[in-house]
Amino acid sequence: MKRVINFMGIRSVAFACTVILTVLSLGSLAIKGLNFGLDFTGGTLIELSYESPVQLEEVREQLAEQGYPEAVVQSFGATTDVLVRMPSDDPQLGVRIAEALDSEDAGNAATVKRVEFVGPAVGEELRDQGGLGMLLALGGILVYVAFRFQWKFGFGAVISLFHDVIIALGVFSFFQLTFDLTVLAAVLAIIGYSLNDTIVIFDRIRENFRMLRKADLIENINISTTQTLLRTLATSISTLLAVLALMVFGGENLWGFSLALFVGVLAGTYSSVYIASPILIWLKLTREDLIPPVTEEVDERP
Repeated sequence: MKRVINFMGIRSVAFACTVILTVLSLGSLAIKGLNFGLDFTGGTLIELSYESPVQLEEVREQLAEQGYPEAVVQSFGATTDVLVRMPSDDPQLGVRIAEALDSEDAGNAATVKRVEFVGPAVGEELRDQGGLGMLLALGGILVYVAFRFQWKFGFGAVISLFHDVIIALGVFSFFQLTFDLTVLAAVLAIIGYSLNDTIVIFDRIRENFRMLRKADLIENINISTTQTLLRTLATSISTLLAVLALMVFGGENLWGFSLALFVGVLAGTYSSVYIASPILIWLKLTREDLIPPVTEEVDERP
């Protein structure tokens, strides 16, 4: 048999690191909170059309020079269409934005195509629905894993997913990075990614319970994690490289999304090994837990 890595030998140290990071994240969320973007707080959306293609970075710099540093600038369809979002409910803001941009670049005039206002009530509804969707996703995962494996596996999987989400949210809270709908989508993607990694290890643990008759639970977990290590590293590294490329070349609009995924993939890889599996040890999982209960047949003949 190949060399088995003693992952569980440092589970106490890993648990201490987990507690520290989780407490820091929860503390930051309680004290600083999240820096919600316009998707949640409300604001004005302005669609502009230029006569010729324009660079988004130039538009951001022009707006900052004109006193609008908080403006969020995005491409919208063609290279001549630009979407500007700002935390304001002024109905004349669109006209002033177009005038400010025209004064900076008279050779490429900007025309206002539409101005829409998203109220705080809509933003609060989006925020509440997003949080509810996340809780429903975690609840569904608990039921699925408990049904496919056993409730102890389901509990370990959900706790590790909570850890991943809290760490990702803690990073955005501590550095006060903008939390918008794209970041929320990334958080939901983290849940799916981390669960997939955890399921692979859990499946191998269950198989090894049948194959390794003399191995105890800790030895089983070490063997199972070692057997799936190459698969875990290959998946994590390839995903991190893709997300890193997105962070570098995806532009400002996708930076928060890619950062949340980057943090989530790291946290998910860690939690699959040092949170989900140790919980099985603390819950004292046994081989008998995986044996389906025997139902007694009742003889109904007279």
